[in-house]
Amino acid sequence: MHELAITQNILDIVLSEAKAAQSDKITKINLVIGELSGVVSNCVQFYFDFLKKGNPAEGATIDFRLVPAELRCRDCQTNFNPQDSAWICPHCQSTRLEVISGRNCYIESIEVE
Repeated sequence: MHELAITQNILDIVLSEAKAAQSDKITKINLVIGELSGVVSNCVQFYFDFLKKGNPAEGATIDFRLVPAELRCRDCQTNFNPQDSAWICPHCQSTRLEVISGRNCYIESIEVE
């Protein structure tokens, strides 16, 4: 259900930026969603289709770019993409890991007319 609030926030940002650019029509939103962000793109799309009605984003589409999780071993400095929920360094078998990418959710760009 948190996708509703996230989608509303995305729409608020997009509408504000379009207004600042003196545009009354948004055509496309490029959104980046990390694998570990907890954001489900299908839910964002569902809520966006509902929320965009009657405003400058009504005809807009969302293009999702999904970013995989990337981890770094704190012991051997190996970067890797985990393949399952068992986060273990494939090089040294350490579990001392830090997340390098995959947590983000942000608007990469907006296309307007």
